[in-house]
Amino acid sequence: MTSLLCITIFVLTVASNAYSQATSPPLTPIVMVFADLGSNVTLPCQLLSKDDGHIGIRVKWSKVADDESLNEDVLLAMGLHRRSYGNFYNRVFLQEQDNEDASLVINDVSMDDTGKYRCEIVNGMEDTVQEFLLEIKAADLNGVVFPYNPRVGRYNMNFQEAFQACEDQDAAIATYDQLFEAWKDGLDWCNAGWLADGSVKYPIIKSRAPCGGANNEPGVRSYGLPDKNSSRFDVFCYASALKGHFYWLVQPDRLTFAEAMQACVDDGAEIAKVGHMYAAWKLEGYDRCDAGWLADGSVRYPISRPRKNCSPTEGAVRFLGFPDKRVKSYGVYCYKDKQ
Repeated sequence: MTSLLCITIFVLTVASNAYSQATSPPLTPIVMVFADLGSNVTLPCQLLSKDDGHIGIRVKWSKVADDESLNEDVLLAMGLHRRSYGNFYNRVFLQEQDNEDASLVINDVSMDDTGKYRCEIVNGMEDTVQEFLLEIKAADLNGVVFPYNPRVGRYNMNFQEAFQACEDQDAAIATYDQLFEAWKDGLDWCNAGWLADGSVKYPIIKSRAPCGGANNEPGVRSYGLPDKNSSRFDVFCYASALKGHFYWLVQPDRLTFAEAMQACVDDGAEIAKVGHMYAAWKLEGYDRCDAGWLADGSVRYPISRPRKNCSPTEGAVRFLGFPDKRVKSYGVYCYKDKQ
């Protein structure tokens, strides 16, 4: 009886394995796809057999994380229904040039779109999985100027404190020439800040009463050369092109500031600095509508594609202030040096 039972179990196990191998979707080799920043890109996924259309066929695209429990949904198509998700909302669609085509088109790619993608096609007994590695080529720019003030508020730094504040954000205090070029590129900021030569200036594109008068010409306006020790202003910093990888760390829950710092460390990185975010936003087209902690205790998010509920009128690094570090309302941005 025991022998018969063992044989039965063995036969059932083999049959189960055979069934699993027969029904598991085959995984094809990963395909490399390259795209320029801001362009549109197509990830070519094909059905294995012809059909009368996508009715009855389920196509799922996802962005694959190292921990697959943290994968991001990109697009789901079933019959005539289409739905895009998260950062891909209204920016991705199926190409569908013919009845075998499940290729994904991503519009206006940013550096955050870099990564592995998976196309899963459920089509009866001929299900399949295809994977792609998408790499984005960054813009050829040198740096970005950004205004900065610390947690204690605006107009609270003397020259030396301003100089150190930029250093702390992986940036340098900006020169007049750098601020002037940023003004020509559209930087408009009503608060005056220190520059490297000890002067205090601010760039105005649209003249208005609270910012030096509505009748004055646009330009880089000056407060002259105040006393470096007693005078207090904000600062303009200059961040160079990144030498590492700036990214949103996908997490199942919102984090306190301490948890955010530890989450980046656990991922082999550090919590990102303000200079990292500005460089990624301006020089790499980084775009993400998720507010996240940064190393100075501030919460910000970078928008390159203006849209409702994110930054409706212009691309910008949005600033939510310096919230209580104990709150669990935000995610985190991390930065990892290239090896």
